[in-house]
Amino acid sequence: MPAKPTACLALADGTLFYGRGFGAPGTTNAELCFNTAMTGYQEIMTDPSYAGQVVTFTFPHIGNTGVTPEDDETADPVAEGMVVKWDPTEPSNWRATEELTAWLQRRGRIGIGGIDTRRLTRAIRQQGAPHVALAYDPDGNFDVEELLKAARAFGGLEGLDLAKDVTCAQSYRWDELRWSWPDGFTKQTDSKYKVVAIDFGAKRNILRCLASAGCDVTVLPASATAQDVLALNPDGVFLSNGPGDPAATGSYAVPMIKGVLDADLPIFGICLGHQMLALALGAQTIKMNHGHHGANHPVKDHETGKVEITSMNHGFAVDAQTLPKGVVETHTSLFDGSNCGIRVSEKPVFSVQYHPEASPGPQDSYYLFERFAEAMQARAEKGVSA
Repeated sequence: MPAKPTACLALADGTLFYGRGFGAPGTTNAELCFNTAMTGYQEIMTDPSYAGQVVTFTFPHIGNTGVTPEDDETADPVAEGMVVKWDPTEPSNWRATEELTAWLQRRGRIGIGGIDTRRLTRAIRQQGAPHVALAYDPDGNFDVEELLKAARAFGGLEGLDLAKDVTCAQSYRWDELRWSWPDGFTKQTDSKYKVVAIDFGAKRNILRCLASAGCDVTVLPASATAQDVLALNPDGVFLSNGPGDPAATGSYAVPMIKGVLDADLPIFGICLGHQMLALALGAQTIKMNHGHHGANHPVKDHETGKVEITSMNHGFAVDAQTLPKGVVETHTSLFDGSNCGIRVSEKPVFSVQYHPEASPGPQDSYYLFERFAEAMQARAEKGVSA
């Protein structure tokens, strides 16, 4: 640690962490969370579900694979900043086109290194996700009282509709497939199912998984109505991941989802989409103590007995005790028993809390995209036979 630190992380309870700043100088206020993934820091920083949050990385080697435009999950970083143990290193990866520190600076995001991330993670687990102010000044000049004041003034994520800030401005088509060696990203040429994807903060790799499962994907903004969706005559509807409080976004999204439910179309939801589907079905959501953020979360599928290792990023959860009759809890977390999946009895409607595209993470749950495709195929065959 230099004689004069160049970055400061101030927690609302008065705790201060000093370290070395990198990225873009400045100050930001946010909720602090931690992520346990050992890879994929670029995908994490550009995941729209991290809007309003600073991410503490528990894995110390951050920056060692550099960055590449191919790994961005959206056009710009969405996480407010990053906290790491060791300063980012020189990249050592054949795909790297830029260093992490330069990428953060160009994208206007703050980083702080030299932090005891174990201590910080324990504090988050024990006390809940704190409100913080993160500042980087190359000259090391900080007004600590103002930083603490800013951290305490942050209102938190409850009641915030952040989907409106990260959704697309207008509809668009998606036809890019999952990355594969040696061609990288290729285009879809033979789609089977017409899918409308509602963008509450959709990651690009989720859209790629839909395309790779045979879907011709049209993406609509979060504000789309049921009439907008049904006017496209889709075979199925996808509800994407996203940030913020599902109850706040649900004020306009739930009526849309109810309209699609009435049309008896196959529906597949992920993360925020899962939570708002549950709201549309009559359940409730709750704010978690510190959320789930990582690529090593065990989830049990109660209908098959299978345990999947999943990728997660959420600070709210569906309250399983409020699920109405006819809605089945299909998956639960083996860490804390929280709800991780539901389905509607007698309807091709299901959702999961985790990210089955797993970017980053293991590939255990990709079958869910295939299940969605199979539901649309079964509906088509039923229509033909009728």
